[in-house]
Amino acid sequence: MTSDPDVLIGVDVGSTTVAGGLVTPQGEVLSAIEAATNLGSGTVVATILDIVTALTGEAASRGLSVEAVGVGVPGLVDKERGVMVASAGSILADLQGVSLIERIAAKTGLATFVDNDVNALALGEWTFGAGRGAASCVVIAIGTAVGAGIIVDGRLVRGAGGYAGELGHVSVDFDGLPCRCGSRGCLSVYLGGEFVAAEARRRLAHEPSSMLALAGGDLSAVGTATVYAAAAQGDALAGALVDRACRALGAGIALVVNGLNPEVIVVTGGVVKSLLPLRAEIARRTQEYALAEVLAGTAIHLVPGEKRQTVRGGAALVLHERARGAPGRRDRMVAPAVKTAGDRR
Repeated sequence: MTSDPDVLIGVDVGSTTVAGGLVTPQGEVLSAIEAATNLGSGTVVATILDIVTALTGEAASRGLSVEAVGVGVPGLVDKERGVMVASAGSILADLQGVSLIERIAAKTGLATFVDNDVNALALGEWTFGAGRGAASCVVIAIGTAVGAGIIVDGRLVRGAGGYAGELGHVSVDFDGLPCRCGSRGCLSVYLGGEFVAAEARRRLAHEPSSMLALAGGDLSAVGTATVYAAAAQGDALAGALVDRACRALGAGIALVVNGLNPEVIVVTGGVVKSLLPLRAEIARRTQEYALAEVLAGTAIHLVPGEKRQTVRGGAALVLHERARGAPGRRDRMVAPAVKTAGDRR
């Protein structure tokens, strides 16, 4: 096995979409595949395996050697076993207790690494993206909910039990809305796309708003993008929800600034596209809560999330674990390693 593989396979498992890609060690995404996650269908593992298998086949057709697979999943991970364990706030029960390391290795023979999706995303930004070259980098990911990945002194911080980075479940309002984790006023409740859309739909039942018209009169079609679009047009209800989201994000960024003092903070995820026009407001809110001298030394980037970017996280996870000396696991009870064209292992 050489130290410079042709490609790695990175997989990002989200609550709505599973994406995989062939990624070079320099972070170039050569090809990407997406499929619906279909929460609760019982088919999520099969979808992941199908994507990995398709990508190994594509690598072979290109004459490329695949070194390993890295997978990010939305939950707490026992990374040694490659299993997502049950935890408060979990949104993808289909993967709980399933060893993706064993299943992927059995299917492909490739060494496989699994970690929390935002940990992988943070490694991707630190290795290839806006955090490249920084000794410390924190990624705040805003999608269905909110999570974070923390890198300090060149190492991913997982914490004693693997919970490090659960900033979405830090309360920013002691008497606030209930969260699925059992707490109240969590950052995710005011900022996560699922929660913002659900709160908008709930309030539309008894408050006037242009959001329903923007959604074609279909209440179920009111999503996060609808809320931000209506706010930009001056809608009062949407504006209140967006103002609260900006305030919550400012408080969350300040928490990271004051608590960790990183060189770089990257705010990314599917909701960030809607947040881009609100940079100035987010900065103002952050200044309300952050220590000025610490904030002044922190580079903050808003990076809209898209799947060709997030699949780099799985590849970066492989590189990070290899640099730590982790060998990755293969299933030795099934078939030998898949040999793609030009395989030098």
